[in-house]
Amino acid sequence: MRLFSEEQRRGAVVLLPLLVVVVLLAVIAERRTPAYMDVVEQHNVEAEEVVLQPFDPNEYEYEELRAAGVSSEVAAGIVRWRRYGKVYRMKEDVALVSGVTDSIYAALKPYITIADSLAPKSRYVDGDKPRGGDGGNRVSEVKSKEFSKPNADLVKFGIDTVSVEYLESVGFSRKQAEVVVKYRDAIGGIDNEQEFRACYVVSEEMADRLLPYVVFSGVKTEKSEPLCEVENAAAERVVEINSADKEALIAVDGIGEKSAAEIIKYRELLGGYHSVEQLAELKCVTEENFAKFLSQICCDSCKIKKIDINFAGPKELERHPYVSARTLRRIIKQRQLKGGWSRIEEMTEQNILSGEEAKRLAPYLRFRLEATE
Repeated sequence: MRLFSEEQRRGAVVLLPLLVVVVLLAVIAERRTPAYMDVVEQHNVEAEEVVLQPFDPNEYEYEELRAAGVSSEVAAGIVRWRRYGKVYRMKEDVALVSGVTDSIYAALKPYITIADSLAPKSRYVDGDKPRGGDGGNRVSEVKSKEFSKPNADLVKFGIDTVSVEYLESVGFSRKQAEVVVKYRDAIGGIDNEQEFRACYVVSEEMADRLLPYVVFSGVKTEKSEPLCEVENAAAERVVEINSADKEALIAVDGIGEKSAAEIIKYRELLGGYHSVEQLAELKCVTEENFAKFLSQICCDSCKIKKIDINFAGPKELERHPYVSARTLRRIIKQRQLKGGWSRIEEMTEQNILSGEEAKRLAPYLRFRLEATE
């Protein structure tokens, strides 16, 4: 007498392989979970190993900045700023370096050290302005006579990129500095001496004092030094990346034929480089090569081709690498409704651009309220 019928035996034959598969899957899942957690824990440990250390942006070289926990892009930007002959006189100057976002600056700020001899004269104790009504003992206002002294502390600065805080440090009041920046944004940049003097808060005395140090992005005067000037005997060998052809780029140690072609292609898409740190955005440029050729190149931002944001067509806008399809739709739609903008802050206030997008695009935008023929 058989215990199971023929039909029951056939059913067992079908179910048995299924049970084996289920058991195997359970065993595999149990074994993989701890391994996955180990990877996560290892990743977290590695992330925690990067610890920021105090650093002086005026003294530290690229390798020292990397050892202090600064990213490669930011470290290169800090060094490049100095090669332009500029000086970090306040912590906020580091926020102007290409690649330094608001979040990155907030993380770096506690570790930035500036020598007292380089810090600008301030109207406040320790250079910290009181916020609201809390803290910061205000001392006597700096008398206007102080700003008529010899300009030994002044260095050349780009009027189209300088911050409100820096304008304060060279003699403007807070309100005057804000007016200068708003005026600059409204006209799409201060291109010459006449436009600088035309700002109603710039007195004749202030203009005469500052003009020897002002660098205009629109024109080059005889008094203006090249933006890519390098303070060493090898200046003739420095390659300016906005005008260099393929052969000139290949001559730079660390840039090969393929990389040179990619640099030129990306330059054409951008409309020109506003800083050498943008080369780090290219996949063909490794961190090792970037550190190698950093001292051999420079960037003249005067050669940038700007986009007239209020009148540029969709095709011109979509070609730019920093304008995403989503951003393009927002620009076109809002421009049709509003008619245009007078400054980039309006675009962030209307959520057309994020803060990071605005920072990247700012050097490439011009805000004209009337079309030019």
